[in-house]
Amino acid sequence: MSENDGKNCVRVAVPVPMRRQFDYCLPPTLPSPQIGARVRVPFGSRELIGYVTAVDITTDTPINKLKTICAVTDPEPLWPEKQWELLQWAAQYYHHSLGEVLTHAAPIALKQGEPPSYQLVQIYALSDAGRALELQNLARAPQQQRIVALLKKGPMTQAELRDEDYRPSALKTLCEKGFVHVSEEQKGCDAWSFSLGEEPHALNPQQAVAVAAIKTGLQDAETRVWLLEGVTGSGKTEVYLQVMAQVLERGQQVLVMVPEIGLTPQTVARFRARFEVPVVVLHSGLSDQERLQAWLQARDGHAAIIIGTRSAIFTPIKNLGLLIIDEEHDASFKQQDGFRYNARDLAIKRAHLEGFGVILGSATPSLETLSNALQGRYHHLELKHRAGNAQNARHHVLDLKQQRMQHGLSEQLVNTMKLHLERGNQVLLFLNRRGFAPAMLCHECGWVADCQRCQASMTVHQHNHTLQCHHCGAQQRIPRQCGGCGSTHLISRGVGTEQLEQTIQSLFPDYSAVRIDRDSTRRKGQLEAHLNAVSDGKHQILIGTQMLAKGHHFPDVTLVALLDVDGALYSADFRAPERLAQLYVQVAGRAGRASKVGTVVLQTHHPEHPLIQELVNNGYGDFARTALAERAQALLPPHAAMALFRSEALEQHAAEAMLNAIAETLNEAGVPDVAVIGPLPAPLARKAGRYRYQLILHASQRASLHKLLLSKLSSIETLPETRKARWNLDIDPQDFT
Repeated sequence: MSENDGKNCVRVAVPVPMRRQFDYCLPPTLPSPQIGARVRVPFGSRELIGYVTAVDITTDTPINKLKTICAVTDPEPLWPEKQWELLQWAAQYYHHSLGEVLTHAAPIALKQGEPPSYQLVQIYALSDAGRALELQNLARAPQQQRIVALLKKGPMTQAELRDEDYRPSALKTLCEKGFVHVSEEQKGCDAWSFSLGEEPHALNPQQAVAVAAIKTGLQDAETRVWLLEGVTGSGKTEVYLQVMAQVLERGQQVLVMVPEIGLTPQTVARFRARFEVPVVVLHSGLSDQERLQAWLQARDGHAAIIIGTRSAIFTPIKNLGLLIIDEEHDASFKQQDGFRYNARDLAIKRAHLEGFGVILGSATPSLETLSNALQGRYHHLELKHRAGNAQNARHHVLDLKQQRMQHGLSEQLVNTMKLHLERGNQVLLFLNRRGFAPAMLCHECGWVADCQRCQASMTVHQHNHTLQCHHCGAQQRIPRQCGGCGSTHLISRGVGTEQLEQTIQSLFPDYSAVRIDRDSTRRKGQLEAHLNAVSDGKHQILIGTQMLAKGHHFPDVTLVALLDVDGALYSADFRAPERLAQLYVQVAGRAGRASKVGTVVLQTHHPEHPLIQELVNNGYGDFARTALAERAQALLPPHAAMALFRSEALEQHAAEAMLNAIAETLNEAGVPDVAVIGPLPAPLARKAGRYRYQLILHASQRASLHKLLLSKLSSIETLPETRKARWNLDIDPQDFT
């Protein structure tokens, strides 16, 4: 072993895929960093931002061969001790590079070497003339009127105004007229105190029991996890709010996690209306600096409520008293590329490390969560009735066999829609397929317009006259001639939301329809504008994909129709029935959420299918318990542990050879409890020009699986096949495509 020769050596985790750390010399001109601080280090031909994992180390590498740290970026660790422990645990559990885990957990500005400091922000406030201004004087300038109305409630930052979807030109005009003045200050760095805005709503007996149980449990020292299973419209959010009040009143902070950005604006609005405390949001729609400022406010205790998507689980929070995961079953809580973690599972681990309570809320809990609740690991609270005067919706199954169809709509469904619309109600049509049509083919020879880089057909998008691949993003103009025989007789097959919107406009010209999918909500503020227009009754027919399935409250929607879910009934993925059941219940939950009675219609060619019969007749609870029993018999998660190796390469043989080599390496260990299955072609065997293969690991005991991976991953990383193929490892995989 080499001596350090009086030089201080530091171990650093750098953001590279290798599951190891690297030793560097610290020159005497630089301050000694603490564990968890960032440093800038040379790595190969470039410089990287790394994270210190050990100081004053004795290294096996000769000192003269060690590279020198370029700069110490932070005087203190980025994360507190318990959060640092969580990040290290996550790297070990998911068998991922610690450097990449730490880089993923930091805001982008910090990854780029920016200092973790507050910035001056522009604050907009009304001048004396602006406060004296009557709103009716701006009746001919509605945008200016709206901004003045907002600022009459108090000063706002540009980011806060942007959340309200303001027009910058209107704000500029108000400043030029002298009604609004601008100042710069550090925003959100003050201490906060708890106060209520709107009064809490009255609780029904089941809500009251849930609130009392959680409040009592939060007073205990031990960590508790509650599954709040409530039918859609049962008032889970009101339970969250009344529990949060106790936590905030004690001066503690609350982290609320939602599955996607689309649910963030209405969640923020609801919480800001109830609590007059600082609320910050954390999601990918923010600028780098906006996200850093919110991260700092959470870390330093200046934000009372933090609302975020999946990656918010890594946010350091000074005094966290409660973590809420809404729609905990949602697959978007699992990261599907890079560092493949499950935010729900990390939330439970973080709670045990830091000692706070966790509420997992869902109308359709994941089978893993439900299994933990049934086994007594989580406290199980149920809300079986809708809040207020809302009644449970009526469910109808329409057999499509031998029915006359109009672009995905059966004649019977069209007649049902007319009845609901004539009564002044709204209708929601669910079709989880965006675009105009899922395929284009030649009527003469049967040629199909396939993606040249994927094993999939291209989707027709008529509004911009393109064919698009929804897997790799490739686009091309719609061809005039067949690529096989040259015929000009090209036709589309199948129905997407774009085509459905055209059909609805022709069938119901007297009613306004709005389409809400990824294509129609690309620009900032579009989703919120569409949702507000629906709530204001400007649109009577809603057409949407999964974006409309969860969390939204439309009191005038009395009819919900699911147009085509048959493809999921016979999927090879063992999780497909669970996902279909969750989707059905979530979409159906948009019907009849207020005093009006709701109706749910499911169009299918397979009305006799056991899954459909179970859901319609007995509900999600019975389905889930039956599915858990089936999983136990088949030794599938949550009654077993799984891991998935994926490989991809430009050559098919290279992708398969990579996993064959991994399989041989794993089988050398001879662990009888772990079965190595494959390699097999992925369901989408070619994507973005690369061939894809999968290797499944199955074990009855989680410990055996992790022990095997820990012993063999270093050998796998050095396999010669890695030069021709990429590979990755997914622990507890949720997606097998």
